Amino acid sequence: MQNKELASYIMDQLSDLGNVRNRPMMGGYVFYYRERIFGGIYENGFMVKVTKASQEFMPDSIPEPPYKGAKEMLPVTILDDKEQLQKMVEEMFDELPERKAKKTK
Repeated sequence: MQNKELASYIMDQLSDLGNVRNRPMMGGYVFYYRERIFGGIYENGFMVKVTKASQEFMPDSIPEPPYKGAKEMLPVTILDDKEQLQKMVEEMFDELPERKAKKTK
């Protein structure tokens, strides 16, 4: 599956949540829920930030950096389980940092 197709599939899987968007970035995609970054598509596929919720929903997932020099993230192992995926993203929200305000020049 190409990144664009994967991004479309993920958006479809999370469609019931509302407030989910993605943005193409450096050949992959960054995913936002209620304007907080929760994950993205990287060389090794769809990954989410390591939080208590993401670890509880995917205990079998082993953290790894999505690219050299990056913080470790969890490869998503429940992508085809729409209900679980949505619950996980929802529960991750409170554990995610708020977006930093853009600096004005």
